[in-house]
Amino acid sequence: MRALIHSRFGEAEDVLAVEERPVPEPAAGQVRLRIVLSPIHNHDLWTVRGTYGFKPELPAASGTEALGIVDALGEGVEHLVVGQRVATGGTFGAWAEYIVANAAGLIPVPDSLSDESAAQLVSMPFSTISLLQFLDVNEGDWIVQNAANGAVGRMLAQLGAARGVHVLGLVRRAEGVEELRAQGIDNVISTDQDDWREQAARLTGGAPILAGVDSVGGSASGDVLSLLSEGGTLVAFGAMNSPVMEIASSDVIFKQAIVKGFWGSKVIQQLDAATRGALFGELIQRVTDGTLTLPVAGVFDAAEIADAVRLSMTPGRVGKVLLKF
Repeated sequence: MRALIHSRFGEAEDVLAVEERPVPEPAAGQVRLRIVLSPIHNHDLWTVRGTYGFKPELPAASGTEALGIVDALGEGVEHLVVGQRVATGGTFGAWAEYIVANAAGLIPVPDSLSDESAAQLVSMPFSTISLLQFLDVNEGDWIVQNAANGAVGRMLAQLGAARGVHVLGLVRRAEGVEELRAQGIDNVISTDQDDWREQAARLTGGAPILAGVDSVGGSASGDVLSLLSEGGTLVAFGAMNSPVMEIASSDVIFKQAIVKGFWGSKVIQQLDAATRGALFGELIQRVTDGTLTLPVAGVFDAAEIADAVRLSMTPGRVGKVLLKF
């Protein structure tokens, strides 16, 4: 079978290559999946670079999320059937024609979801809805996020609106405001405007902003913190621009702010089964009824991985880049 492998850490377009590997056999409690589509996530690229929280041994497989069709059942698997579509968001090595995965962690995909939506259902959408849950805000509350025109930013705005939570979005260029407005996402301002803080106050009507999500790092972290109300919570979700958060100690002290991190892999593991099931049910319903949109920027064969990565890294890209095998 074909699989994307790297023998050294580095930029994905430079080090990933298609290699032939043996087709894996499922052990007890596992299934073998024939991969249909798999998205490219930032954390996949960070893993290939060797800069993520998980660092595989070389030569290493790649990819973590996929839509697959059950191809073979391991001993003891009774709740799935051969030919069934399932999604996985935590199976390392997903960029391959076939993978084995623990059956208990697979999510059956209803017919109402397209292959393109189902392929990206778990990692980013589920992390986003788990993040919204993590923020512990209610209908009518205000939150703020930067990287509002990124994949997670778009989804958080849509999911927040569906729950009646007001989401103030920050972007770094004026064009991003118009891009989001074209998708029906409002309450967005660009921090390249001198009066962006005044714009934020006008949009919120002076209401307290209870929580902020920082996906950028650097001085952008401080920008988010500066908008929070007293007792507000700043959540570090990503570090797109810098691994260092630059925040003013005066904001932390005088706002009595809380600063904490969100790593979906850890937070999701701590959710009880009932909460996890309810969140997945909500996600599937939101995608089905169009409240949550999961656009696709392009679909590439695995052999075109370099072109796929370049598109994935293109500023202003709308939607995920998917790989097919």
